[in-house]
Order: sequence, then C-alpha cells, then structure tokens
Amino acid sequence: MATLTPCSFDSFVVAAGFLGTTPAFALGDGTVRLGTGEASRTVAAHAGGLLAAVPTQDRKALITGGDDGRVVRVTADGTATELARRERKWIDRLAAGPSGAVAFAAGRTAWVRLADGTEKTFEHPRAVGGLAFAPKGLRLAVARYDGVTLWWVNTAGDPLSLEWKGMHNTVTFSPDGRNVVTVMQENALHGWRLTDSKHMRMTGYPTRVRSIDWSVKGRLLATAGAPAAVLWPFHYKDGPMGKAPVELGFRQNVMATAVACHPEDEVVAIGYSDGGIVAGRIADGVVAMLKEGDGSPVSALTWHPDGLELAFGTEAGGAGLIDIRS
Repeated sequence: MATLTPCSFDSFVVAAGFLGTTPAFALGDGTVRLGTGEASRTVAAHAGGLLAAVPTQDRKALITGGDDGRVVRVTADGTATELARRERKWIDRLAAGPSGAVAFAAGRTAWVRLADGTEKTFEHPRAVGGLAFAPKGLRLAVARYDGVTLWWVNTAGDPLSLEWKGMHNTVTFSPDGRNVVTVMQENALHGWRLTDSKHMRMTGYPTRVRSIDWSVKGRLLATAGAPAAVLWPFHYKDGPMGKAPVELGFRQNVMATAVACHPEDEVVAIGYSDGGIVAGRIADGVVAMLKEGDGSPVSALTWHPDGLELAFGTEAGGAGLIDIRS
C-alpha cells in the first residue's frame, strides 16, 4: 500500500512538484506553498492570480506567471525573485530552458530571458498558445494559431514554420529532439517530424487533452483526455502513424485529467476527474490504486526525481504526497 500525506488549500492547484527534496504547490490564489504540515511555508508570488508554473531544468526553483504581469522565480528556501514584469499583461505561458533561460508569453508576443538578464522578443501574428525549449540547443517552439514557429534564440535568421490549421496550445519536443507535438483546441494532438516536416495526426479523444508527458526513454507520449491514459508510440520511423496507441488505466465513467511518467521505469501515474490516482505499468497494463477519488479532478501530478514519491493537486485545492515505498 502507498502512504498518503494529504494537504488542503483553498485554491486550485496549478502545479505540484519538488524543489530538491522540498514539496512545492503553486496555487491559483497567487501563492506557492513549500513543504507539508506544520513546517510548510507560504510564498506570495503574485498580487493576483497565479496562472502558470514550471520547474527549472535543474529542479532547484519554480518559475511562475500571473495576472499581475510578473514572472517570478521561487526557490526551496522561500525566496521569490522577480525575473520580468509586463504591466497590464497576463503571463499564462511559460517554459524553462537550459542555462537558466526562461520563456514567457502574453498575447502575440513571446520573450526569452537569459540567465544574465538579457531578453529576446519574438512577435507572432496571432496569440501564443504554448512554449517549449528543445532538449539540445537554445531553440524555442511557440505554438500558435495554424501551427508552430521554431526560433533559434541567439540567431538572427528566419524561424521555421510548421503549419496545420487550427489553434495549437501546449507544445513539446520529443526527448531526442526529432519531433514536435502540440495539443490542439479540438480533441486531438498534432505532430511534425523535424527532418522533413511530415505530419503526425493523433485523434479519437472524447474530450480535450489536458496533460501530456514523455516516457522515461521517450518511446511513448502519455496523454490524458479519455477514460484511460492514451500512449502514442514514437520509437518507429514514422512515429505513431499507422500504429495503435496503448491504453492504460481504463476506468468507467471518469476521464483521465493528468499524467506523469516515472523518471526511471516504464510506469505512468494517472489522475482522474473524480480525484482518483493510479500507477500503471506499460509492459503488462497492471494498475495499482494510489489514491481513491474525492470528487475533484486531479489538476497536477509530478514524480520526485528518485521515483519514490508523487506530488499531486486537485481543482478544489486538495493536494499531497504519495510515497510508494511502503
């Protein structure tokens, strides 16, 4: 049996994870909560609502964006440092890159702030839907209406445009850097193979995809948006084209709302619309219940880097840690 350490907040949990060994929960009320129980601390990151949060690549800090126009870096000791400010803007798109780079966006504009404080500006004809850094090199993917734009941050040359009709939101590079995949406004994913811009269409979801994550070796892309986690294979030459996805953790009358792939094993944690959480083994489909449902959809789910703990949060403010060692 897994051991559950619950927390309770009064606000939507935007993100849950770990800064080193410290649990961190980013909340819609503008705060970041560090730790659990009596030793927990509250960091006032934003004067208004907190709209987005991502960990830095070294997992030592959390980058947050809010409706006060600020981008803030929060560390495990509770220090909050303003990295950027855009008056009268909502910062609701973030990405953390190599060497301390941070990307953020509002409206049609994306910015990249380098570790030395230098900023680069990238304009687009339509609103930015999502941001992601490539696994190697300082390259930024910007999801937008009708596709994705790929920018080399430190190069003045023209960007690469990947086109497909519709609104593209969340964007991700495959861990090997060969593919770019977006979550669309419709109930679908779309991808491109970067060597030749070949399209990859992933459809069949009954609802919008709300969460994606790559398996430990990048062979599969786990997604939430169905009564099970849907895992698309990317270890073939043509990616998932012509291949059936794997379904893991099917549950009747509920939808998967969050997925998190284990950092070392071919295991996926899956959160559902009823608040339940399971862990499923990809190889044989065996599933173990980690947390029973409490009625509120799981909104955040992240493994500790050692793979022994899982941090979670729900839309109603429920949160906690699940220790799988017991």
